[in-house]
Amino acid sequence: MSAQTKPSTIVLLRTIHGFIALIMIASVAAVYCSAARHTYDAWLYLATAALLIEGIAVTLNRGDCPFSYLSRKHGDPKAFFELFLPKMIAKRMFKVNAAIIAVGYLFLLISFAVYD
Repeated sequence: MSAQTKPSTIVLLRTIHGFIALIMIASVAAVYCSAARHTYDAWLYLATAALLIEGIAVTLNRGDCPFSYLSRKHGDPKAFFELFLPKMIAKRMFKVNAAIIAVGYLFLLISFAVYD
């Protein structure tokens, strides 16, 4: 860490990043739950909005999380997913997440095609 790096800033940024990750996990779960229950509700709409915003942000940042850039700028030596996963796997998480999200929406479409 450099002289300008404050460990408290890194902890704060990791905490905020973790909170955002939990929102994204809950959003994916809402899509799958909607598919299982065959319902469109406010939670699905909120989840879809959150996932779209995340997708746009990651796409505009060329496949990397903009929050990770902010963390690196403040001296955090590890990307968020690297806190939990090996670096090789962590680098692929956005592609894996995109596939999981796409499958969730596919299930949602199939759910309504079959049960409507």
